[in-house]
Amino acid sequence: MTSIPSAALDGVSRGGWPYSPDIAQHETLIRLSHERSQGFGLSHRDQPDFSIAPKQEFHAALEQNRFLYQHAAPVMETLYEQIANTHSMVLLTDKEGLILHSLGDTDFLEKASRVALTPGVNWSERSKGTNAIGTALTEEQPVVVHGSDHYLYANQILTCSCTPIFDPHGKVVGALDVTGDERSYHRHTLALVRMSAQMIENQMFANVFSDAVRIHFHARQEFLGTLVEGIAVFSQDGRFLSANRSAQFQLGQSVNCLRAHTFSSLFGLSLSQLLDRLRGGSEQPVMLVLSNGVAVWCHAKPKPVNAWFGVGGQGPSATATDAPPVAGARTDKPVARPEGGEGSAPVSASVSASRRRAAARRGLSSLNYLDTGDPQLAQVVRKLLMVLDRDIPIMILGETGTGKDILAQSIHNDSARAGKPFVSVNCASIPETLIESELFGYEEGAFTGARRKGSPGKILQAHGGTLFLDEIGDMPTQLQARLLRVLQERCVNPLGSGKEYEVDVAIVCATHRDLKSAIARGTFREDLYYRLNGMVVKLPALRDRTDFDVVLRKVLDNLCEEGMRLAISDEVLALFRRYHWPGNFRQLHNVLRTAVALVGDEDQIRLPHLPDDFLDEMAAVAVSVRASLDAVQPVPAEVAVPAFASAPTDAAAPFLHAALHGGEGSTQPSQAPVAPPRLQSLAASRRMQDVALDAMAAALRQCRGNVSAAAQLLGVSRNTIYRKKDQLPDDIWS
Repeated sequence: MTSIPSAALDGVSRGGWPYSPDIAQHETLIRLSHERSQGFGLSHRDQPDFSIAPKQEFHAALEQNRFLYQHAAPVMETLYEQIANTHSMVLLTDKEGLILHSLGDTDFLEKASRVALTPGVNWSERSKGTNAIGTALTEEQPVVVHGSDHYLYANQILTCSCTPIFDPHGKVVGALDVTGDERSYHRHTLALVRMSAQMIENQMFANVFSDAVRIHFHARQEFLGTLVEGIAVFSQDGRFLSANRSAQFQLGQSVNCLRAHTFSSLFGLSLSQLLDRLRGGSEQPVMLVLSNGVAVWCHAKPKPVNAWFGVGGQGPSATATDAPPVAGARTDKPVARPEGGEGSAPVSASVSASRRRAAARRGLSSLNYLDTGDPQLAQVVRKLLMVLDRDIPIMILGETGTGKDILAQSIHNDSARAGKPFVSVNCASIPETLIESELFGYEEGAFTGARRKGSPGKILQAHGGTLFLDEIGDMPTQLQARLLRVLQERCVNPLGSGKEYEVDVAIVCATHRDLKSAIARGTFREDLYYRLNGMVVKLPALRDRTDFDVVLRKVLDNLCEEGMRLAISDEVLALFRRYHWPGNFRQLHNVLRTAVALVGDEDQIRLPHLPDDFLDEMAAVAVSVRASLDAVQPVPAEVAVPAFASAPTDAAAPFLHAALHGGEGSTQPSQAPVAPPRLQSLAASRRMQDVALDAMAAALRQCRGNVSAAAQLLGVSRNTIYRKKDQLPDDIWS
């Protein structure tokens, strides 16, 4: 299981959860739960209740818990990514223990079904005896129930880590659980679950108390702005409204007890006095002493800014004229507003809908437009629609050319910010010496060659809208600290300027790099990664998509002039379906664009209309395929692919025919051209796992038919192997 930083674990241990891993306390908790289970009339030997709530009842539960579900589902996706391939699953339940949603490893799903770990099944103690979900909900505290801790013998194959989820008013509203094979227990699992639950609670907290003054505090200054900081909300006159769990722990009182307090009685001065102190211009938080004698660092935010996920939100940021300033805010800050950006009210639903319709009329992409039937992409779209306009930065992963920029534009077009700027910055294409001025802007005369009137920079240009940071993994390390400050403070200081400009942007970033490896190498800041790592989605490669024909048709129709509709010959279509598309959509677009130009007055794209280099590469692939097949079993000489030739484009068709049809119906040896010499290096450099059936068969035999393990061994997706299933020997699946 992916570990989490020790500092984060330390913060969790101090963050206010009452659960302690003390052995005696744990044994007492389990003993009391067993006694309750016995009192419910359960027997250790009872089989788990497999009954699922009737569809109507389950849908009613989903509707009743929609607020919880919408905030929890994207966090569950992130949590699942951290525990993937550990024979585990993530579960969300309502306050009664009814499973609302689940995500799990394929190899664990069968075992999960045997113990009724599926949506619609109730896991209260009354139904299943001692278990992490039911016990956590009963005790209202996090708990690990491992192996023999379970009351039912049938459930003792499991290890479960669960924590209750509290709503913004301090009441238990559900539970978040990670359940896995008893042998896969990891001591950090409960910490991950608790951190994820705190994310959910903080997000619900921000949405409920959108108009309140939020006080962020912690005894350790370095924990301000992190997941474990205390957050308490007060009315403008200082009346206590609510507090998150970390705040309750630091204040030493429950929400019910705190309701009798005001800001003055808790922090020793009036709310207006604190705001006055923060207006003094200091960038540092203020130290206050709580009523229990504990000294804490404190700052205030008049409008909800998610401390874990960074910047963003619905509408322009607050100014000194419409709300008290934030900690350290300078009263002389100019407020940057985009063109037409008057007013600060959130965009209404009707205005948002009209913007989306206008965007559709302009032919811009939308998330639903991109959903063309591939299950992987459908899941990506579903997750993005759930976090849209929720102040959560989005990170898009995927190979080069998979359409990360198109997806980012679609996110913007479907958001409440659709009428505001969408500004894209490719961190890899801008020279390192210019990227700082491009991003942050500069004043006149800031450096030699600076534009006469200066430049506002890409971040300020995106004010009110969306900033897309493409190839974020290529951003120079010295600029990552400046970007992090923008995310934290929501202000920009252009080069050569003594002023700071407030900025309100939604952040979408993309990369094809492994940022965790970059963190390990020291080329990417870990703190910036966790600021950007709100919702992570991965775009599938074109070769792994099941909706290829639909995508092909859409791209082709987009390239054709109005009223023109080109057909694709069966031979070309078969070729496209078998090609591995290393350049993904970018390559497909370029191939089709050339074909549309070459088709002339014809109404069908055929092989001669395809680019020469594409046909040459396909000839090289054919050489690799035939060579691989020769290694598996001898191929008759009359259908074997010769090794050399001199005319690449003219020679391509017979090789393509051999690749498509496995040698059937090929020409006589004397008529078969041979591949050009320069194709030898291409063939040698091909990733043989994409075309070599023998390599797949060997890997599957080594992994005893486990497709996931074989795919990992070969470095390909599972779909790549599944597509060749009918061509592989039957004995490897046994």
